[in-house]
Amino acid sequence: MSLSKSQLPILDYDDSQKAVIMPDHEKLSRLPEYAAFPFLGDQVEHFANERQLKRISSFDCITKTFPIYQLDYRGKSIALCQAPLGSAAATMILDFLIGYGAKKIISAGSCGALIPLEENQFLIPTEALRCEGASYHYLPPSPTVKANQTAVQAIEKAMKQHNIPYLHCKTWSTDGFFRETKEMVEYRKAEGYSVVEMECAGLMACAEFRAVTFGQLLFTADSLANVEQHQERNWGSASIPLALQLCLDAVVEL
Repeated sequence: MSLSKSQLPILDYDDSQKAVIMPDHEKLSRLPEYAAFPFLGDQVEHFANERQLKRISSFDCITKTFPIYQLDYRGKSIALCQAPLGSAAATMILDFLIGYGAKKIISAGSCGALIPLEENQFLIPTEALRCEGASYHYLPPSPTVKANQTAVQAIEKAMKQHNIPYLHCKTWSTDGFFRETKEMVEYRKAEGYSVVEMECAGLMACAEFRAVTFGQLLFTADSLANVEQHQERNWGSASIPLALQLCLDAVVEL
């Protein structure tokens, strides 16, 4: 065990795999090796209800209970769980899923466009800026975290199966939704980041620390490309059903 201390508390880092409270401390039933962990609102519940999926576990916290369903899809047993907004919350549940057996995980969610991108453009992040907090509890301090290439290739294959055009991107993962100032947005664009979201860096860092395969696909919702006039558009709502389909198809390719 090695504890590295810094003058900035967020940069204090301990590389020990053991914590006082471990993700599997409740001794619940094991989960499938494959897991889909999408940020798609009510779509997961609608999907589970329509197909009468079996609820095999749950993540219980003070905010709400997050059901975990089992889906048999293309010859694979998949755990399906809705992901919550924000890096800290999402990373906690991802670590929980990993603790109970998930080793191959794909996520899907929306992002804000920092450059001129049409709404509902699909993207695959290859690198995430660590402008959130959770990633610093899993990996030593660094500006970014790189995507797992096996997961990137699986997402690419799913996109091609559906003839969906996609772009690779660098994403800005931030905790401060209401702190995306004009100057900060322009700064991130100048650094080469084309989209912004809130979880990718934390999830990638957690998966790398736990030595599992994780990838995320994104679709554009609102646009910050013109910092003088934020465009909500339709928040990418038209992409939600397809994003879940792509998420599942990418998981089975891992």
